[in-house]
Amino acid sequence: MTSRLALGATVAATVFFSTIVGASAQTYEVTRLVPGSAFHGVHGLGIDKSGRMFAGSVAGAALYEVDLEHGTAKIAIPTPEGMADDIAFAPDGTMAWTGFLTGDLYSRKGDGPIKKLASGLPGINSLAYRKDGRLYATTVFLGDTLYEIDVDGAKPPRMIMEKMGGLNGFEFGPDDLLYGPLWFKGRVVKVDVDKAELTVVADGFKTPAAVNFDSKGNLWVVDTATGQLVRVDPKSGAKKVVAQLKPSLDNLAIDDKDRIFVSNMADNGIQQVDPETGAAKQIISGKLALPGGIAVVTDGGKDTIYVADVFAYRTVDGTTGEVSEPARMHAAGVTLEYPMSATAKGDEVILSSWFTGTVQVIDRKSGATKEMMHGFKAPHDAIRLDDGSILVNELGSKSLVRASGEHGKDRSVLIGDLEGPVGLVGGSNGEVYVTEAFAGQVSKVASNGEKTVVARDLKMPEGIARAGDGKLIVAEVGAKRIVQIDPSSGNVTEIAGNLPIGLVGAPGTLPTNIPTGVGLGESGTIYFSSDIENAIYKVAKK
Repeated sequence: MTSRLALGATVAATVFFSTIVGASAQTYEVTRLVPGSAFHGVHGLGIDKSGRMFAGSVAGAALYEVDLEHGTAKIAIPTPEGMADDIAFAPDGTMAWTGFLTGDLYSRKGDGPIKKLASGLPGINSLAYRKDGRLYATTVFLGDTLYEIDVDGAKPPRMIMEKMGGLNGFEFGPDDLLYGPLWFKGRVVKVDVDKAELTVVADGFKTPAAVNFDSKGNLWVVDTATGQLVRVDPKSGAKKVVAQLKPSLDNLAIDDKDRIFVSNMADNGIQQVDPETGAAKQIISGKLALPGGIAVVTDGGKDTIYVADVFAYRTVDGTTGEVSEPARMHAAGVTLEYPMSATAKGDEVILSSWFTGTVQVIDRKSGATKEMMHGFKAPHDAIRLDDGSILVNELGSKSLVRASGEHGKDRSVLIGDLEGPVGLVGGSNGEVYVTEAFAGQVSKVASNGEKTVVARDLKMPEGIARAGDGKLIVAEVGAKRIVQIDPSSGNVTEIAGNLPIGLVGAPGTLPTNIPTGVGLGESGTIYFSSDIENAIYKVAKK
């Protein structure tokens, strides 16, 4: 029986297998608690001359074709070349797109071969063709530069300007000037790319993310922080809010009928907005964006799952699968930085992000941020120790780092030379257990830093949880299964196999971009995140 359930299906139970646990046969039931979705975070949008929509995903490292009528999507160009933050079409129909993490820019005409036009540009973000077919692109977040790109890929990119303020999703206007938003300055500007001159068109935005022109010459702007779709007069700079959507908007595209389509990272979706009334119709969406690490807390017999959802921080009811959202990325007044891992203890949830190097402590009940700590090297998990300090699992330094003091400024290495530390969980006597994904092992680390390997020969172990009897529950991502490990004997027992986990990372990044999270309720129910489906599953004894 397959483990892949149809996306968007209602919650359904699937028995994967029976196994021996201890001395008795035990059957487990695997249920998809939260249904999946099409994308792994959706960013740039583009519409070709025939009206086909394409959408890009960075974390999913794929470029999708979207069926606007049926609200479905399929992969048009897979990983690794398919990673796309933005998409543009040349006058001759050639499609180009940017690989944000890889620093590559590609193009393809029709069903022809994929051509690499540029490389070595980390943060390559937005791009647009001129009417004469010349191509321009910018780096944002990991750079702040505007380039002209050789459409044949024979010459290196020519730098035009730098330090503009984050020139994001842009387009050439009827006057052959480049119009775009400055993400970090709250402005919409126009750039004469021949003279390298920049002029402000409109100001007063919170975080403008992208602009596009309609056939009437109106300039449309999406503000990711406010969730607003704004119409701007490119001559006077006059603004009018046409639609109030949710924050975390990323891009927009306008077809030849002046229909406006907007992408939302946190909703993992695309909406169509009426430019006259502002009414929005959801084309495609998901309950989760891209779930990574999870933590489970049981209150009064009820399990609540805390999810690091990359573009949002969410909670899931362990019984009903109902999803709630304490915070989403880029919303005005919200503190959140691409959470990818989560742990919980007492009244705290601790989120960490390897991408931004941050560890964030959140009050579990109020959702308020208690502490935001920066400067870690690819943290993949963090837990609160009994002495009040926080132990951080730094993949970048191959270490467990103890952080204490104001904003965690006092830091010391408990142990180094770990081989791909990803998951982290506390023991009962001050020890911790860490998954070493690259070495394929789970290790116990005592409070004095002494390390003992408790299980070997695993394939990419990532998420880890600890049961009340001391057994460890681990997501063995390379084998696509959940296993139980007895730390005293090292025995490994499969609990569930053939699971939809282990979304392959882009070349030059991690083997998997997002860690597979595992959590455990007091009753023994296991929960895990599916980065392939963007779903949450539960595994319970029958």
